[in-house]
Amino acid sequence: MEYRIISVEDKRTRNLFHDVMRAIYKNDPNFICPPDDVVEGVFTPGRNAFFSHGEAVRWILVDEKNNLAGRVAAFINTKKAYTFQVPTGGMGFFECIRDYKAAEILFETCRKWLKERGMEAMDGPINFGENDNFWGLLVDGFIPQSFGMNYNPPYYKDYFEKYGFTIYFEQVTNLIDLTTPFPERFWKIADWVRQKPEYNFRHFSYDESEKFIADFIEIYNDAWQFHENFTPTDPQAIRLMLSEMKSFMVPEFIWFAYHGNEPIAFELMLPDLNQMLRYFNGKINLWGKLKIALKGKKHIFTRSRIVIMGVKPRYQKSGIESAIFWHMDSVMKTKPQYKEVELSWVGDFNPKMRMLHEAVGGKFSKRHITFRKYFNETSESGRSTIIPVNTREKVISQD
Repeated sequence: MEYRIISVEDKRTRNLFHDVMRAIYKNDPNFICPPDDVVEGVFTPGRNAFFSHGEAVRWILVDEKNNLAGRVAAFINTKKAYTFQVPTGGMGFFECIRDYKAAEILFETCRKWLKERGMEAMDGPINFGENDNFWGLLVDGFIPQSFGMNYNPPYYKDYFEKYGFTIYFEQVTNLIDLTTPFPERFWKIADWVRQKPEYNFRHFSYDESEKFIADFIEIYNDAWQFHENFTPTDPQAIRLMLSEMKSFMVPEFIWFAYHGNEPIAFELMLPDLNQMLRYFNGKINLWGKLKIALKGKKHIFTRSRIVIMGVKPRYQKSGIESAIFWHMDSVMKTKPQYKEVELSWVGDFNPKMRMLHEAVGGKFSKRHITFRKYFNETSESGRSTIIPVNTREKVISQD
């Protein structure tokens, strides 16, 4: 079979880019198509703040009869590309029929584009944006995924490995069963911490969105300072994210903790939109949005997803996470239609967060892998750096 790569540059090819998913998964009952508009937003400069410090391109692959055979995207985030051992770009939104020759063409197209721009490696499958969405290859837990979590056939793993990708880090997602009580010891800690007078807790409000954005950034930039290749988050990226989420976000699902007036921790949880989106096959128009709003009132959502949590190192090991979970659980008790909370995802480079998942009774749900491909075959492959467990002690010792 012969194949031809086509650059996505106009409305027709953009539509074909989205149609590839529908063709690949048309007989897969576990697949839930992400909205075309959401994916398109990743590649739209006005909607994706990463274009202010990066670039992205995408392609589709067709066979000799012009049948869709695959798609892929490549991108460079200049804020991070040069912080690795070698300049590293990204590839993602990979889809391919069951033919390694087609996959190899897609991989090679990304490699050549990135190499021409000075990159010496590529991570994938990743997103041209934050890692809360469209990040990692599913290798265990081939079930309907929550919104933003990648789903793919098992054979993709073989294709990545055959091309020379190696594991950069593993991502594990766990589930909390809300019909089962939290571990008693965890609740005792949470109840003790939440009643300390020096701490106070508030959920998000759009009326004070700029304050909460500032608090989020302060916490994030402190909490993630020991992560490999950390770069401060962009306020405009947070504003755009909130704008995208406004139609379905529940303010009481987003909590902040304060020590006096100092923001010290946050937790961001969202309803699992995929429980609704599974009925639209990626095609969400104005009527579709109206139906989502109407169905949302019928308690169609039974699962939520904690997208991200962060605690300033100075306040780690103080039980703040437990107190935030106490407030989150109090809200969930007012919404009995919710039966489970997804804790997604935690990399193997973050042992402290994995221990928290275990402490709250999280049970394994699925595993994704972020791979890295070095263009120079003699380069030594390596894993992502483990975040030190003693980050609190490190910060205190710096004072």
